[in-house]
Amino acid sequence: MSLQEVKQRFGIIGNSPGLERALNKALQVASTDISVLVSGESGVGKEAIPRIIHSQSHRKHNKYIAVNCGAIPEGTIDSELFGHEKGAFTGATGTRKGYFEEADGGTIFLDEVGELPLSTQVRLLRVLETGEFIKVGSSQIQKTDVRIVAATNVDMMGAVQKGKFREDLYYRLNTVEIHLPALRERKDDIHLIFRKFAADFADKYHTPTLRLDEEAVEVLRNYHWPGNIRQLRNLAEQISVIETDRAISANILMNYLPDAGKGGLPALYREEQKQSSSDFSNEREILYQVLFDMRKDIADLKKLTGELMQNNEISEEWKSDNSNLIRRIYREERELPEGRNAVEENSSTYLPVYSDNDEPELQTDTYDASHDIVEDEPVTLQEKELEMIKRALERNHNKRKDAAEELGISERTLYRKIKQYNL
Repeated sequence: MSLQEVKQRFGIIGNSPGLERALNKALQVASTDISVLVSGESGVGKEAIPRIIHSQSHRKHNKYIAVNCGAIPEGTIDSELFGHEKGAFTGATGTRKGYFEEADGGTIFLDEVGELPLSTQVRLLRVLETGEFIKVGSSQIQKTDVRIVAATNVDMMGAVQKGKFREDLYYRLNTVEIHLPALRERKDDIHLIFRKFAADFADKYHTPTLRLDEEAVEVLRNYHWPGNIRQLRNLAEQISVIETDRAISANILMNYLPDAGKGGLPALYREEQKQSSSDFSNEREILYQVLFDMRKDIADLKKLTGELMQNNEISEEWKSDNSNLIRRIYREERELPEGRNAVEENSSTYLPVYSDNDEPELQTDTYDASHDIVEDEPVTLQEKELEMIKRALERNHNKRKDAAEELGISERTLYRKIKQYNL
């Protein structure tokens, strides 16, 4: 099948070099059984590539199953993909075939493959390497012969480096990568695609076809299209339904385009901005808890040292040998106005103060915990955090969910910390 015939059959519009390169690569690998990874931003039409590959392969008369991995809950995705036996879990009232069993001899398209849980990634790797899988709740190994085409809109190497995606699975899926360009990289195709959508919706809603003036066409070309083809389709449908005048000017068009008057430049976007605000909040909370516990420990240590010195339970030799340490710990009191501590009347807590000759003396007084900050403290935040996580896991018998609730963080954050500290 020629490239033009493929475009007509699958409704693909455009002549940009990036698009045609992707389609030619799909046709070249279709006759093989190697795994393919389709990459590109959300909304660029990645789902067309696996259909083209399946239709031109020797599997075209067998099943083609598309699975949106990001739409299936983590607790059920293994059952959906590999099936389950009766009684394998609550609600499993009968034996069920998974997609890999159903698609035996055909093709499976795994959309948003980067969203797969790590446990499922291990099962998928086994299917790719040996063609074997085990149903949930079963001990019997089953064989399947499927061709896997996966798609993702995330930076997979970034996910690998962050430990969110297995490196071995990434290279196994990415035998051949087909990249679809974003719509803003196909400026000459944008108006062609809009006209196709406008004609489709005119036929659907029995209205005259939309017509764009030259300025409106330039607005389309210069807009950054964060939603790509999906956004362009929605735009055509909105205007087809709402506008009574079928001649669309640039001013009318800009009312439907967010930020259309800001130069049409793509918004700057960084990978680290993808991390959810809840993860940052969880990190802050555990650090606050560590700092609070460290301050409390230091305050208790200062109080105990003061009491021991007051009761003469520490030798003068020790006091002399550690005079610099004592000055450093209690130097906040020395800096208060008129040589006073942060005191309250009628206190019974003993703290060292300093006289003019810099020798430590004892005074019955109260201290302010807000001054309990010690320089050169040997215990680091990482050590304190590690200790808190160890204790929480011990108290909860290594159950991550319960330990995460006790620490006030998400289970995902706790898992990352366990991996970081090699617990």
